Amino acid sequence: MYRILKNESIGDKIFLLEVEAPLLVKNALPGQFVIVMSKEDSERIPLTIYDYDKEKAILRLIYQVVGASTLELSQTQNELFSVVGPLGKPSEVVTHIEEYKGKKIVMVGGGVGIAPVYPQAKYFTAHGLDVDIIYGAKNKDLLIILEELKSVCNHLIVVTDDGSNGRQGLVTDTLKENHDYDLCIVMGSAVMMKFVCALTKEYNIKTIASMNPIMVDGTGMCGACRLLVNNEVKFACVDGPEFDGHLVDFDAAIKRMNLYKDEEGRRYLKALEGNTHSGGCGMCGEE
Repeated sequence: MYRILKNESIGDKIFLLEVEAPLLVKNALPGQFVIVMSKEDSERIPLTIYDYDKEKAILRLIYQVVGASTLELSQTQNELFSVVGPLGKPSEVVTHIEEYKGKKIVMVGGGVGIAPVYPQAKYFTAHGLDVDIIYGAKNKDLLIILEELKSVCNHLIVVTDDGSNGRQGLVTDTLKENHDYDLCIVMGSAVMMKFVCALTKEYNIKTIASMNPIMVDGTGMCGACRLLVNNEVKFACVDGPEFDGHLVDFDAAIKRMNLYKDEEGRRYLKALEGNTHSGGCGMCGEE
C-alpha cells in the first residue's frame, strides 16, 4: 500500500495526487511514468510523473477524470493499492543533457499534457538549458500550475481557444510567430501533436513527441499504444514514451485510438495485427 498525502482538485476534473513512494522516487527521472491502481481489483492507470521530491520521498501526479477508473482514483483517500514504476525511458534530453547545452528549446503542452512538461523544464533549467514553454488550453478554467511553469522557464506563453487567458488561438499560431528554436518537445493530445510536428517539420526543428496519451495498460500487453514510427511498429509504453515526432504516423495512431474505444474495435485490431498487436513486457527476446 502507498500512503496518500494529497488527492485534491486543482481544476475542472483535474486532480493533484501526492503519495509516499521512496524507492520509486529514488530512481525517477523526467519523462518516465508510473502505473497506479486504487484497489486490488482496479484498472491500471498509466500516469506520467509530474514532480517528485527525492529527500521527502514524495511522488506527485496530475490526472484528469475521464472515466470510471479515474473517477474511482479521485475518490480514493488514505492509501493506494499499487504504484509501479518508474517505467518507460527518461527524456532524451535528460540522458544527453550535455549535447543540448547552448541549444534553444521550446516545450509545447496542451491541456493536462502540460503536467509532464513541468519536470522536464525544471530539470533542463536547473542544468543551464534555455527553455520556453507554450501552453494551450480551451479556456482559462482548464489552465493549471501556471506559477510552477513560470518558475522553470525563460518565457511562458499561454494560449486559449477563446482568449479568456493569454493569447487567443492555437499553440501552432504562436509557434509560427516565433520558430527560432533548435528543439521542440510536444506533449498533449495526438491531434495537437500531429499539427505541431507538421509545422516544426516545415521549419526543420528537431521535434520529440511524448506518446503517453495513447497508453492504456502501460505494460505493452494490451496493444493500445502500438504505433508506427518510420513505418516500424513501436509501443509507447516499452519503446517510449518519447519518439521523433517527424517519424510518428499520427493519422494511424488517431485512427487506432478511435477503434480501440469499443470491444469490437479491439477484436478487429487484434485479428488484423496478429503477433505484432502487443509488445509483451518489453523484455521479450532479451538474455
